[in-house]
Amino acid sequence: MEDSQSSSSLVLPPPQASFLQRTLERLSSTQCLRFGCDQGEAVAVVALQRYLSERADGPDELLHNYSYDVTLTDGVWRVKCFLHASLSNLVHTNTLRTGMDIFISQCCFVFSERMLGHGYICIEKLRCGAGSSAVLPNINDVSLLPMLVRHGMERSVLLHKDVPLQVSRKHYLPLWNNDDPEGDMWISGASSSDAVLDVSKMMLISTLESSFGHTLNYLPLLVKIIHKSRLRYYGKFGVKKDCPYLAYFEVADQSGTMSLVLWDELCPEFYERLNVGTVLYLQNYKLKQSYAKRSRPQMDHYRMKHCNSVEISLNPRDPSSIFTVVSPKSVQPQWGLPDVSYRFTSRSELDKLADNFACDIIGLVTFVGRVERVRSKALERYWTYRWVHAVDGTSDHPFILELFSSSQPEIFNNICPMTYLVCTQMRVCNVTGSQPYLTSSCETEMFITGYHKGQPYVSDPRVKNFIQWTKTLKDNAVLQKTAVGGHYSYPHSPPMFVQSAAGQVPLIAAADLKRELETLQYREHKRHAFQGQITAVQYLRSPKTSGVEETEVSENDDADSHSSPSQRLPSPSSAGTSATSRKRKIQMSRLGCKKTNEKEQEEEEANSASEVQLQEHSCGHNPGQAVSSALSWEGSSWPKQHQELTEHLCQGGLHQDSIRRRFTFDEKNVLLQWSNLQPSRWTSKQSTEPVPPALCSGYYQLTILGINKQIAVDAAFLPVVSSNDPQAVSLPQGLHDNTMLSCLSSGFLCPLTGTDDSEERSLPEPEEILETATELEDMHVVCILDLCHLGEDKLEVLINKVYKVTEVSLD
Repeated sequence: MEDSQSSSSLVLPPPQASFLQRTLERLSSTQCLRFGCDQGEAVAVVALQRYLSERADGPDELLHNYSYDVTLTDGVWRVKCFLHASLSNLVHTNTLRTGMDIFISQCCFVFSERMLGHGYICIEKLRCGAGSSAVLPNINDVSLLPMLVRHGMERSVLLHKDVPLQVSRKHYLPLWNNDDPEGDMWISGASSSDAVLDVSKMMLISTLESSFGHTLNYLPLLVKIIHKSRLRYYGKFGVKKDCPYLAYFEVADQSGTMSLVLWDELCPEFYERLNVGTVLYLQNYKLKQSYAKRSRPQMDHYRMKHCNSVEISLNPRDPSSIFTVVSPKSVQPQWGLPDVSYRFTSRSELDKLADNFACDIIGLVTFVGRVERVRSKALERYWTYRWVHAVDGTSDHPFILELFSSSQPEIFNNICPMTYLVCTQMRVCNVTGSQPYLTSSCETEMFITGYHKGQPYVSDPRVKNFIQWTKTLKDNAVLQKTAVGGHYSYPHSPPMFVQSAAGQVPLIAAADLKRELETLQYREHKRHAFQGQITAVQYLRSPKTSGVEETEVSENDDADSHSSPSQRLPSPSSAGTSATSRKRKIQMSRLGCKKTNEKEQEEEEANSASEVQLQEHSCGHNPGQAVSSALSWEGSSWPKQHQELTEHLCQGGLHQDSIRRRFTFDEKNVLLQWSNLQPSRWTSKQSTEPVPPALCSGYYQLTILGINKQIAVDAAFLPVVSSNDPQAVSLPQGLHDNTMLSCLSSGFLCPLTGTDDSEERSLPEPEEILETATELEDMHVVCILDLCHLGEDKLEVLINKVYKVTEVSLD
């Protein structure tokens, strides 16, 4: 019934006037297949879908490894269009995103040269609208709107659903990583069988290893899955496979364990249906030599033989593997299949574990960081990850978890405070100057409240003990210590900066830092060391706010002109403020447009250098704070140095999205949506409520002049002030004197509120801290910078730590 209704809606055009329909009609009637559009009508973006590009000729082919299809609606029709490669940067920076309106100014119609009766609209120029969509509030279910296709191409309507417009590609990838299942081809749900199995002639895993190379036909295997890895996508130019995926499983029988590999089209069909504890009856499989460099789970606690030299391959063809998922009620004890075993570790035991030790944990989540991305070694491939804190009642400290996507997006995107979190096969990371943390491995699986039922670990004694402990907690008390999103950095920088140490933060040149800022993609995080001197410090009351403007971009535009994080400086003769009128002392400033007169300047210069005064002056590099009050200091040489700069990288800093929010159940949906990555599809269920305002008591904006005094960069410093801040975990406990330098070095104000020392001492005022900034004059320092692209034009540049040269080693 649904199919027949859908088919009829494709034939009968809606009675309302449609911009998309008029556009397609004009493209169908013109001889050149290209024209400019009237930009007055908005269309909404309801889907953005990514896939591996077709091979391109020319020198720019490596710049466009991935293509994008964008589905638009005008409220009457839906249409899937191809996004011209020159506009890909709008997706990379999340400027073009689902849920927004755009205005098309130029498009063309492209006929497929490889398939009869197929073609699509290619968008070549567009303008991104500002604010919320004007189209989408009138749509309840966008999937009910009919798909618009060119007359005579109705048979290709299936290509406008879940298959890329470029016909050489057969599936979509996730928008922000390559690890998650994406699209309708991924089948979930149980597929077990109650069929009677012939187990009279079986092969054991231990025998299988010894028979490798001696026969081509192997007897059936009966095994249990004891570990499951994330998906691996190996598609690239030159790989001529429709579905280039693989997934590793560790399987066991009574004789030992062995790796099993699920290949290609079998992954969409079976990956989400094969879970730890599943029993498989395998036939027509192949054996091959194991890939030596792959990661493996640690399974010593099974005390079984691990057959690592060969692995079982399940292929969709040549030969087509046959395997049956055995119903749990059909599993017989006499088969001797081992129980799934875990190695749960409490937080109190973590400090004693060796580096890279694999363990399982269960905890109550108290903090969930925003999802960020880090570039992998492969070109244009990213890992997605987030930081999480969880407590288990055995220690005053939480588990600090670095969780990478585990091909479980429905779980990864819904981790929130107050949920019970189980993570398997986590690896211990011991670091100098910080408490140990756990990072996920390729074999890590995650489970949250709502997904625990039926998992083998529910009967584990340590899991039961944890559940008993949580019954002693009061929700309101725990909620007071929860947080979501914002900037989070771990581990803390070590006490000494060693340039040549393995894994050390790279020391970057000023020109390279500029390039990094210009090429960062949405939510991409990088950490760099930058040497120079701090020439100016400002104390600001509130983070930057983004003034979103409508931006037109076309295929002929230079992408850098729309997203450059630098400011080209005026010549000295055109500078608005002379060096002699700049102040050499701390000053309370009102960032406005009114200038002081000459008499006021003379009176101010007569005051002492440590005096705090009120002044109103213009400040052009932070227009989002035109009513904010600020304290500032600058070095005596900075006015002249500023005039001699070639560039000032001043767009980075602290933004509203940099600040964590307190978690509440009422705001759960909007907070999760805010801290997750932009979704690839829009639905009416997505929250339109604003994110709760950030509570920020103030931060410091620093200007760092590069060692060669040609390029300067602005960076924000947000000191930790409370022991309840997730960033306070594992900070050094020693007291310091709250000078500007000691705060930059330690990362916090002393004493932290909520500690025993805070009852006797109060936090210093910003004026007091800035009075000590004079010691920064001409001091050579190394600054550790955390960079993150927050979307659109928002660049987060934060100071993680500042090292004096006496804290730097070249060994």
